[in-house]
Amino acid sequence: MLNRLREPLLRGLHALPLLLPSSCALCGRAGRMALCAACSRHHLANAVPRCACCALPLSAPSSESASGPERCGACLAKPPSFDATIAACDYLPPLDQLVLGLKFGHRLALAPMMAASLRDAALRSSRLPMPDMLAAVPLGGKRLAERGFNQAVEIARPLARHLGVPCLPRLLQRSRDTQAQSLLPHDERRRNVRDAFTLSTGAADMIAGAHVGIVDDVMTTGDTLDEVAAMLKRFGASRVTNYVFARTLPG
Repeated sequence: MLNRLREPLLRGLHALPLLLPSSCALCGRAGRMALCAACSRHHLANAVPRCACCALPLSAPSSESASGPERCGACLAKPPSFDATIAACDYLPPLDQLVLGLKFGHRLALAPMMAASLRDAALRSSRLPMPDMLAAVPLGGKRLAERGFNQAVEIARPLARHLGVPCLPRLLQRSRDTQAQSLLPHDERRRNVRDAFTLSTGAADMIAGAHVGIVDDVMTTGDTLDEVAAMLKRFGASRVTNYVFARTLPG
């Protein structure tokens, strides 16, 4: 009896995307993808030259030097704790609506699309080495309870499958809750996240000498990711690369 019921049930599950069509998060066109092919080509396919370290667009890009991908003046003058950043796009309209839709609109179907965009950006940065593992910037306990999910983890899981590396969603932990960075002036954000992150129990041996990839939805000033990278380096990580869907522009 169970076998006779199983086949029609599976057929029904496969038909759900047709019975309940989704729509493009930007243009509203009906379809089975969170972002339609036309919007994806228009908004995400045109890569801009970026600083290999902080992923800000380069105002006057030049060819890569023999020592590796180009860095902006700020990263050359004061190198952050992380070694590289890969970003799929800038945090500008209309792509900012994708971030807001995932984080506050619970549109979890956007996370795999963001992961695929990051995969493409990583493949374009062919001179940057792939990480040994991926982890996600952790949310504080209160914010995680309110939201019900960590958007960085939702992006990290499919991205890890794309890159062929393990995803360790519990590798990083918050040692204390912090204020939302977006609510603070830029000059207070570094102090807000200082000593706010640590490793899960028993993880130190895992990252010693490893290249760790850190996933987040948006990189604004980079203070949070810099603090995470500094903590990982203290525990012996050899390299830290950020994978962020969107990069906020200065100003």
